Parts: sequence; structure tokens; C-alpha cells
Amino acid sequence: MTKKLSALLFASLLPLLAAAPAAQAATDDLAAIQKAGVLRIGTEGTYAPFSYHDTKDNRLVGFDVDIARAIAKQLGVKAEFVEGKWDGLIAGLDVNRYDVVINQVGISPERQAKFDFSKPYISSAAALIVREDNDTIHSFADLKGKRSANTITSNFGKLAQRSGAEVVPVQGFNDSIALLTSGRVDATVNDLLSFLDFKHQQPKAKVKVVATDNSAEFGQSGVLMRKNQPALKAAVDKALDALRADGTYKQISERYFGEDLSAVKAQ
Repeated sequence: MTKKLSALLFASLLPLLAAAPAAQAATDDLAAIQKAGVLRIGTEGTYAPFSYHDTKDNRLVGFDVDIARAIAKQLGVKAEFVEGKWDGLIAGLDVNRYDVVINQVGISPERQAKFDFSKPYISSAAALIVREDNDTIHSFADLKGKRSANTITSNFGKLAQRSGAEVVPVQGFNDSIALLTSGRVDATVNDLLSFLDFKHQQPKAKVKVVATDNSAEFGQSGVLMRKNQPALKAAVDKALDALRADGTYKQISERYFGEDLSAVKAQ
């Protein structure tokens, strides 16, 4: 082979060689997950009915936990949960503490700029919750100058701040309700499904919902993952489709909410 022909062949291979690292990077997460046989999932473990510990045996359970286990099964791997407080949960992806976060993470433009989401797997709304005897707060606008218990980095906390409330930081829904019922705050902005589950468990609790916001920022949640992982995103989306098709999603949602919530379609 002449030197000229060798040079031409090498030059023709350069585009392929240059593309190889990018192609490998695109499948790194999914390939690593399949090789390890484990999907590492970030979750709170304190957020009923989505991710919490059963009081009987302390087992991690919840809607999101069961969905996560079902997704892992579809991927042919085991689910391994890594629990953490909400305010640091999403940041844990950046330091590779886990592969995905499944914890009612709202699909917002701010988060989409830094991370990727699966298609939505559940729909809810932001609920403005006050004590039953409160007759001054009727809308989000009425939060101006009031105290709202919220996790600061959550979409709900940001809504409270935008509405003019002073946000009193807490770790989760239960802490918010505790501060509210004790009279230490005026309100909390939180997930409507969490409130409905709480009222189902504690029907005599003297709290009520006075307003809701079902815009996309609060209405739809997805599986959160690092940017530029098309193979992992495609696999998770396919798994979610399979869970809806085979009735697994319906079974899980009826277990926690008493009804089928699979109306959230692929987008």
C-alpha cells in the first residue's frame, strides 16, 4: 500500500473515530446499568404516598417506589434506592450518587435546561393548604405577607415565594402539615395527591385546600436523568409504555390512590 493511499484511508476514518466517543457517551449510563445489573434510584423516603417507609416493617414503599421497581424490572435489572433529603436530591445526579431520580420531580423548563426527563408518568397539581378555620386565604395571591411551610428548592416553594409568601423551610410534606396545624405558619403549598392521601389517612385533620394550580410545572412529573443519555431515556420511556399496556401502572395507582391514574399519555 502506498503512503498516499494509506493517508487517504486514515483521513476517511477520522470522522468515524471522532464520532466514536460521542456515541459511546450517549449509551454510557444504560450500558453501565445493564452491566451492573442495578438501577440506582434517588428518592426521599419521607414523602407519602410516593416514597415513604411502612410503619409496620419500615420497608420503603410508595407509588413512585413501585413504579421505579417496575421500570427496573422492565430494564432487566434490580432497583437500588438511595434516600436523601429533597433539597439535595436532584444535585445527587451531578455527583453520580444514582442513575435517575424518581420522586415526583415536576417537569419544568429550569430543570430541563440541566437534566433530561422521561415522558410524564403522573399528573397532579399544586394545592394551597390552610387550616380549616382560616377565612383570609382563598387564593395564591392571598399568600402575600403570609408564612408558608415548604422545601425551598421545590416548585411548590417557588410558587409560594412568587406569590409573596415568606417561606419557612422544612424537609417534606409531613413537616409542612405539622407546622401548619400547630399554627406556626399560615399555609403550605404542596402536592394535591399528597394532600388527598393525607386526608384519607387522617380524615379528622383540620386542614383544607382553598386553591390549586395544575399548570405543567406542577401538573406533570417524570423520571429525571443526566443530560444526553438518549439510550437510557428511550429505555425508560419504553418501560413506562409497557407498564401502562400490561396493567401494571393501573394496579400500582389503584393500590395508592384507589383509581387508575394512567390517563397521563406519552408526550
